Amino acid sequence: MAAAAVAALLAALGGTLWLAARRFVRPSVQQLQGGGNAGLMHGKTVLITGANSGLGRATAAELLRMGARVIMGCRDRGRAEEAAAQLRRDLLLAGGPEPSPEAGRAEQLVIKELDLASLRSVRAFCQEVLQEEPRLDVLINNAGIFHCPLMRTEDGFEMQFGVNHLGHFLLTNLLLGLLKSSAPSRIVVVSSKLYKYGDINFEDLNSEQSYSKSFCYSRSKLANILFTRELARRLEGTNVTINVLHPGVVQTNLGQYIHIPLLLKPLYHLVSWVFFKTPAEGARTSIYLASSPEVEGVSGKYFGDCKEEELLPKAMDESVARKLWDVSEIMVGILK
Repeated sequence: MAAAAVAALLAALGGTLWLAARRFVRPSVQQLQGGGNAGLMHGKTVLITGANSGLGRATAAELLRMGARVIMGCRDRGRAEEAAAQLRRDLLLAGGPEPSPEAGRAEQLVIKELDLASLRSVRAFCQEVLQEEPRLDVLINNAGIFHCPLMRTEDGFEMQFGVNHLGHFLLTNLLLGLLKSSAPSRIVVVSSKLYKYGDINFEDLNSEQSYSKSFCYSRSKLANILFTRELARRLEGTNVTINVLHPGVVQTNLGQYIHIPLLLKPLYHLVSWVFFKTPAEGARTSIYLASSPEVEGVSGKYFGDCKEEELLPKAMDESVARKLWDVSEIMVGILK
């Protein structure tokens, strides 16, 4: 019995050491991004939704380091202020310029309130941006909600479809004029591999008949891809590009609505620490699509780990993409 207990202990210790080694031998984000040109984004203005935490915050941090001027579109101003303060401190520690107003220069890090669950908020946000910003070089549609119970947006839309797709659909359309006048410019859309489990059911887009947390999230991510491909078609010849990506499985607060039994939480945290990407690792494809010369002129493509990937046929259905666009225009009240 004693020998068996010792063997079990050694096996557990060995497994723990192997997991730790796996975590620490990951390449650094700097290696993954090929070093990152510190001045590559100098003079460019980037707008990131959901930039106060997770992928959005990590994306903002790296683009700031690369010299970009970053506008943080965030629902909670208090949390955004805290995140911005930390981003400023981190940039100073890294040897970068302090992102604050200087003589003759606009502020490098700007916070604006944006609630994608409110079309009124989206319109007010865009009006402010259009009034105050002379140019917009990159729009990153990053914010999202995941696996929430059935909830409705201010306008009565199912929350995941309303925030992940409709809110960004209206936002992008309202800012298209500024993006076109700033060309060459880019739009980056954060989707998910889970799009594979979704479907666009035009008979129940708003989940009036039935609701499934996982299906509705997957549907919203499929909508992100169809939107990207349709907008890329509409933007041909404008020198404005749009691409979509999946970041992989990342340690963020996106899973706040997932219930994990108390006894299993230590195991979950260990597994996520070992196997999930950090926000900085998950953000690298967003950063790549926002900044890399390698994708200059590339549009309507789907990326993962900074490489183009193939899509399932349902994500490339042009007729569904066009119908979804038309229906989305009606839902958000875009007048032609």
